[in-house]
Amino acid sequence: MSIGERPTLLLVGCGKMGGALLSGWMEADFLGGVAVVEPAGDAAGFVGDPRVMQVRGAAELDPAFRPSVIVLAVKPQVMEMVAPAFARHVGPETVVLSIAAGRTLRSFDRLFPQAAIIRAMPNTPAAVGRGITVAVANRVVTQEQRALCDRLLAAVGAVEWVDEEALIDAVTALSGGGPAYVFLLIEVLAGAGAAAGLPPDLAMRLARATVAGSGELARLSDQPADVLRRNVTSPNGTTQAALDVLMGDAGVAPLFRRAIAAATARSRELAQ
Repeated sequence: MSIGERPTLLLVGCGKMGGALLSGWMEADFLGGVAVVEPAGDAAGFVGDPRVMQVRGAAELDPAFRPSVIVLAVKPQVMEMVAPAFARHVGPETVVLSIAAGRTLRSFDRLFPQAAIIRAMPNTPAAVGRGITVAVANRVVTQEQRALCDRLLAAVGAVEWVDEEALIDAVTALSGGGPAYVFLLIEVLAGAGAAAGLPPDLAMRLARATVAGSGELARLSDQPADVLRRNVTSPNGTTQAALDVLMGDAGVAPLFRRAIAAATARSRELAQ
């Protein structure tokens, strides 16, 4: 694998999120090469690509391999079993980037003593280049390493950084789980439309298109969400009648506060 002046990367795990990241990196084409450790699958379709080397396990890697970044994209529950095998590949300039939910910086300090470590929380719209990731770094990470990881994560969407790791629990609750809440909204809207008399398949198409279009409008607009909402709402009209219910004392605001609080608390319980 030719390194040249471009960074090299070791990707451990190439499932849905790892595969989405790999696709983004290959499209951006700024890496010197990627070694992918994936016992099953075909490295997101990049087998045969000269920039990608796939191996089935750590034992197949050259012991002298020292990548610029090691990205850990395996499930949190197997991290303790998988990660230690790659500690030998951490060089003086290597940064370890984890996208495993619930795994704290302290837990990686145990696995990779004195290493530069970044913990990131992406979400599933990364699969279509519309994700958002929040990251936090330990004190060993240099500005150059942070910039490199920012570029890696930006290949699949927006990136935000926080200084307090404790905020990652709320991030997990809001944006990490957020796509599930939006998909539930599509289900609920379609069900309500069908209950109002629409054919179920038409109701589902309307719900999907409305949520997708509204999200894109919010992404492209420089107006706050409350202004966009008011732009749709005529005084004493049909939308206002619905919002009177949704914004009432028993509406969605207190419901979502409870939901995010519950998810945040669960994230703290699962943190290791």
